[in-house]
Amino acid sequence: QVQLVESGGGLVQPGGSLRLSCAASGIIFSLNPMGWYRQAPGKERELVARISASGSTTGYADSVKGRFTISRDNAKNTVYLQMNSLKPEDTAVYYCNVGIDYYTSGAYWGQGTQLTVSS
Repeated sequence: QVQLVESGGGLVQPGGSLRLSCAASGIIFSLNPMGWYRQAPGKERELVARISASGSTTGYADSVKGRFTISRDNAKNTVYLQMNSLKPEDTAVYYCNVGIDYYTSGAYWGQGTQLTVSS
């Protein structure tokens, strides 16, 4: 059974930083690309960042490029999202996902972790 457990969300002031984690089980983690997505109230879920199985290739939404960094530790079955220079528009529920391939999200999602950026 595939399980993805996100953590690290919270309330942060604009300009602040936070790191999200997603621990995976039930998959051969090192063989799977991973992605972080987010969904704000009233909006569709959108891709934030993606990372290849080896971690050698990453991609970002234009809205977070230069501020967010995705990484993974295959020994710990965990993918991370380091978020810097946070803005109120980054407020959303953040989800991790096991990709079918580098460009395609898969069926497995975590429960999400809430990020609120507000002063």
